[in-house]
Amino acid sequence: RKKLERSSECVVQYVGHTAIFSGTRAQRKKAREYMKWLFEQLEGPVYVDGWEDRDDCTVVDIPSDCIGYITGSRRATLGAMEEEWGVLMFFMNRRDDPKGRGASEKLIICGPERGRRGAELKVMSGVEAKNPGYFTKGLKEKTSDKKGFDTDRLLFRDDELSYSLGKQGTTRKKLEGAAGAIMEYVGMTAFIAGTLTERRRC
Repeated sequence: RKKLERSSECVVQYVGHTAIFSGTRAQRKKAREYMKWLFEQLEGPVYVDGWEDRDDCTVVDIPSDCIGYITGSRRATLGAMEEEWGVLMFFMNRRDDPKGRGASEKLIICGPERGRRGAELKVMSGVEAKNPGYFTKGLKEKTSDKKGFDTDRLLFRDDELSYSLGKQGTTRKKLEGAAGAIMEYVGMTAFIAGTLTERRRC
């Protein structure tokens, strides 16, 4: 229930066998849709048609050899990311989708933009650790002048990365906390997401 509330930004309460949704029309619609997708997963594979046109969904392609690592035992890793970022995450599959070596699966992340980006970068970091170059091959630095929410990229050398990470990632967490931005390392690339002011501070 809390996962539904945070991802849809709608108040969700159960009274007996009745679910009550409280929020704007858009928030209530999202909460009902998210609940429907959760229940559909009990019956089999779920695919969100038209996700490309939605403003509350981000989809990441995950290589087959990283799916178990990203999911975790009994879905523990995905669950921790959902809790950290206030999003809903699940793998989308059509019944006729190809399986096997070299295939990938689509991980859909639903929720507010900031939470979706944070979870997406965390997933990308995990995949890159297991499969170097998957997301960063040919990637270049990028600095955005957009005032609203956007993402900058910085490329590091080995010695710079270890220094900016700090012991057990403490330096990264301090930078992230002080700036108010999302900061995640994907391989040798630092992704900094937030408003222009937050990104400049970082």
